[in-house]
Amino acid sequence: MTEPQIVNAHDLSFELMFSEEKVLARVEEMGRTLHEKYHDKNPIFLGVLNGAFIFTADLTRAFGEQCEVSFIKLSSYSGLESTGEVATLIGLTSDVENRHVIVVEDIIDTGKTMHEFLSTLRKMNPASVAFATFLLKPDAIKYEFPIDYIGFEIPNKFVIGYGLDYNELARNLRGIYQLK
Repeated sequence: MTEPQIVNAHDLSFELMFSEEKVLARVEEMGRTLHEKYHDKNPIFLGVLNGAFIFTADLTRAFGEQCEVSFIKLSSYSGLESTGEVATLIGLTSDVENRHVIVVEDIIDTGKTMHEFLSTLRKMNPASVAFATFLLKPDAIKYEFPIDYIGFEIPNKFVIGYGLDYNELARNLRGIYQLK
């Protein structure tokens, strides 16, 4: 099934940036890369809700080895913009001490959310922490931290699809769409 070139969510129009085929090919490649490093370590993939739920599922399947999956819910967005504040809506329930943790994000723009979460996570004494993000906006980064695995670098534009939303719509789109 071919994705539409233009979609609407609420009052805005978006145009196709990455097709489902391109998305899935990149996720498979990322899974193979993670497999090379973590295949014998039983890592914990820590998905950041709501946006990373689809990416987390696809990435762990592409990883293809024994692993655990857990989720946290952090929020810093309202509508099209960051609020500047990070709220923990669902905290970490898994024990990560001496474990290899791969934090899975849908998109990193300013980096504030993950920068703040990293300090919290390090206090739990994991064996290692890696960040895997499906999308990265390098021109928007304001907070530095190591981003180990990147699906795609994109311009500083608002995007939806493949788990990303605009006011809760469009998460179910198979491709990535940018605001027109």
